[in-house]
Amino acid sequence: MKRECLTIIGTAHVSANSVDEVKDTIYEQHPEVVAIELDRGRYTRLKNEMMGIVEDDTISVTQIIKDNKVGLFFTTTLLSYFQSKIGEDVDVKPGSEMVGAIEAAEDLQIPIALIDRDIGTTLQRALNKMGAIEKAKFLYGLLLSVLGFGDEEEVDIEDLKNPENIDDLMEMFKDEAPSVYEVLVHERDAYLAGRILQIPQDHVIAVVGAGHKPGIEKYLDNPETLPPLRDLEKIDEKNGIPWLKILLAMIPILFVVIFFLAFFNGINITWNIYEFIAISMIMGFIGSILSGSKIQSALVGGLVAPLTIIHPLLAAGWFSGLTEAKYRKVKQSDIKNLAKIESFKDLWHNNIFRILLVVIGTNLGVSIATLVILPSKVFIPLFMKIFGG
Repeated sequence: MKRECLTIIGTAHVSANSVDEVKDTIYEQHPEVVAIELDRGRYTRLKNEMMGIVEDDTISVTQIIKDNKVGLFFTTTLLSYFQSKIGEDVDVKPGSEMVGAIEAAEDLQIPIALIDRDIGTTLQRALNKMGAIEKAKFLYGLLLSVLGFGDEEEVDIEDLKNPENIDDLMEMFKDEAPSVYEVLVHERDAYLAGRILQIPQDHVIAVVGAGHKPGIEKYLDNPETLPPLRDLEKIDEKNGIPWLKILLAMIPILFVVIFFLAFFNGINITWNIYEFIAISMIMGFIGSILSGSKIQSALVGGLVAPLTIIHPLLAAGWFSGLTEAKYRKVKQSDIKNLAKIESFKDLWHNNIFRILLVVIGTNLGVSIATLVILPSKVFIPLFMKIFGG
């Protein structure tokens, strides 16, 4: 690829003007290659939509929970919601400019280069880099926006392509979520630039999000600063000491220790064990049923609650959520329909929301039992007996 023969088109992903700009530029320049900001999975989905191929869009929530990818799925769902919502507002389907690029390239029989990193890799790297506080802050902000408590100021989509506005937006994003910014923006700038440099043909048009254009150009002008692409494709394990997990694990360990000490001090703990089991099961059941679960899901959440309190790597909500997922089949349309939600009633009829609500509700009920009811009703009285209080 010759730098002087490269044209980078910075687009807003839900902009009608971007679609026209992309098509017009490709037809006018007739490049040797059209590079688009898509990975293989997203490209395949777009192509199937273009050809009218209806895919089985059932999402296996069961597999998501078993693979411990709930956080990744939840984040992807929220981000999809925002892009779909903006697309609904401006009457432009997200990814339309990429469809336009594909259509123009195919019409002129020009090869297409897919230059983006796999979306799963990108989001997993972002989640791995985020600390607990940053992750909570980021998800809290996303949820507020979903529920309509965010900034209601209208933004002109075309203004988002203005370099000055992009700089301001990127700086705000960097301040609010530096780890997310690093992965979603800075890393992808490098990855996109590296993939462009790998294209053997000379005359290339690259279609990318406007926010990436300045970073890509910077790397292309200074290719020696590019990190190896294989390093940007790795999903590293989280570094550092997981203090929050350690603290949460200490609670059930403390419960077991108190039971153990009471037993070896000759204190009858039979009734206390019954109380522990009953309170755990009742709160798991109540938390699940109040979140709108099926009775079967609530029963499962309640039955496993005592075990999950003792076992720090298990959560009752996963079990009730898995049960709920068997009765509520989640489809891609549920994600798309998030953009059409205008009231709590709409949200209530969305299967993604309902399953996540069951998971959260069950865990909340068990957490109240663990942190409030059980200590006051079972473990503090036992502790006082052990030490003669």
